[in-house]
Amino acid sequence: MSLRGKASPLAARLYRAQVARMSTTSSAGVAVNATAATDAELQPAIAKMMPSNKSAVLHRSLKAAPPQVVSANGKYLTFSNGQTILDTTCGAAVACIGSNNERVKKAMIAQLDKFAYCNSMFFGHPIGEELADELIRGTDGLMSKAYIMCSGSEAMDAAMKMARQYFVEIGQPQRVKFIARENSYHGTTLGSLSMGGHVARRSLFTDMLLPNIGRVSPCNAYRGMTEGQTVEQYVEQLADELDRKFQEMGPETVCAFVAEPVVGAALGCVPSVPGYFKAMKNVCDKYGALLIFDEVMSGMGRCGTLHAWQHEGVTPDIQTMAKGLGGGYAPVAGLLMNHRVADSLTSGTGAFSHGHTYQGHPVGCAAALEVQRIVREDNLIENVRRQGALLEKLLHEYLDEHPYVGNIRGRGLFWGIEFVSDKATKEPFSRSYDIANKVHLNGLNEFGISLYPGNGTKDGTLGDHVLLAPAYTSTAAEIEEIAARTKDSILRTFQDL
Repeated sequence: MSLRGKASPLAARLYRAQVARMSTTSSAGVAVNATAATDAELQPAIAKMMPSNKSAVLHRSLKAAPPQVVSANGKYLTFSNGQTILDTTCGAAVACIGSNNERVKKAMIAQLDKFAYCNSMFFGHPIGEELADELIRGTDGLMSKAYIMCSGSEAMDAAMKMARQYFVEIGQPQRVKFIARENSYHGTTLGSLSMGGHVARRSLFTDMLLPNIGRVSPCNAYRGMTEGQTVEQYVEQLADELDRKFQEMGPETVCAFVAEPVVGAALGCVPSVPGYFKAMKNVCDKYGALLIFDEVMSGMGRCGTLHAWQHEGVTPDIQTMAKGLGGGYAPVAGLLMNHRVADSLTSGTGAFSHGHTYQGHPVGCAAALEVQRIVREDNLIENVRRQGALLEKLLHEYLDEHPYVGNIRGRGLFWGIEFVSDKATKEPFSRSYDIANKVHLNGLNEFGISLYPGNGTKDGTLGDHVLLAPAYTSTAAEIEEIAARTKDSILRTFQDL
């Protein structure tokens, strides 16, 4: 296959217009040269591709309006100037079965023809029951109940409240604290942002964030393991650290340990080492705390099992999900709880003290149910494993010897590439070089693909990575092209260094 059209250079020009670019020298002693686009270059393209400068939308950046997507079909996005790109990250790991799926559209319309909304305070609906049954069946009955919302951030807030209420229900109201990990991301509401350890996202709001959350190191073999250390020793080190954190905070006051099975945007698709989560669960069990998995980005088939925890052999007490749940067809997220958590509510107050106007929205449930049926009926998780193995092989073949590629890691169709200025020391580039964004923009501008850039990979501030999250429906030919164009985007970025 070949890409249908090439992305406009406008996105790259806009970015260069926003940020003053200067020639400078990295910690590895290499120079970076970049030229800002002129106003004369920008204006004709802006008129075609961008909304009015008087846009009433509060976009992610107010310095320049984003490219306008006017249509999407399968794995392709088309902009208002007619240019088309291959979306190799499914947006933010969302559009897992691609866009414009007829089955999903028909399911949503069928629900709209019945009714679009009902008040969950008083009423339920069949489509919500069907979705919950589908989700619980996918856990082989290890989870008990599903709670449907609209976003991953909402789901993390709900998980925090669920954990707190569980301990109130069983007579341990002193448990109000949590333990999470450094360099993590769990959402942008004040509760979920408090749980996350992403320095840049937290910085503006630090004084507003919850004080009842302790932190331990992430499980990151590339940056966490020392020379000569075995996996077993590394796991023991991290388990001891978690144990000490429980002791420091007061083990009888901690509700739960919270983690992503595969860390997404914050670290760039970092999986845990074998045995890590079993050891973490043992520590939680020792102190009577819950284990909460955030699978908003890594779950629902993305990593080669329906739930990422199924690869680990560890079942959480509470799990969040979003992105791949509804595939982008509607804003939908979910919370799963195991039997002991659900039973505590049933035998106690009989209600979860939480709620949103749009929770369990019927149209969102219809979209999610059909997406999950497609994933199951078309055996797409097997395809994720098969194409993920091919993507892994090709990325290593193309990039292992590159002087500025420090690490390639991931699972299923969820892969990250970390860049360093020195492979021996793993020293990252200075933030001023903006390596991850340059790779992203070269992919978009020169090679017609979308790569997801991230920063702070080393310590929350320094470090660059890009991640790939292709659609579950990807063919071998598409994976080969994605890998080749990713390689070309990286090579082009470092040609000028």
